[in-house]
Amino acid sequence: MTIQSKTDRYVTYGGIDCNGNAKIVVEHVLALIEDPTKTNALWERFKVRLAEAGKVGARKADELCLACSHTYYIEELFQEYGDTVGLEALQRLEDECC
Repeated sequence: MTIQSKTDRYVTYGGIDCNGNAKIVVEHVLALIEDPTKTNALWERFKVRLAEAGKVGARKADELCLACSHTYYIEELFQEYGDTVGLEALQRLEDECC
């Protein structure tokens, strides 16, 4: 029995780069909340969970899961600070992957 080391768990989304879409959204979130005046306890916890997601062997939410489970908050953040590119990326992520 052969075990694949890296399985795409979103096989029904053939040809859609869900992880890439999530990465774009997360990069926009991080760029905004880097500014201390634009962050809060929710976003600070988001950063911690994001760091935990990168640990090998950890059963934690990855970027895609975190982005999809925070869409309403992310949308609010992007709207508040006028990130239209982030909003477009979030909409694509929601439509294609969440």
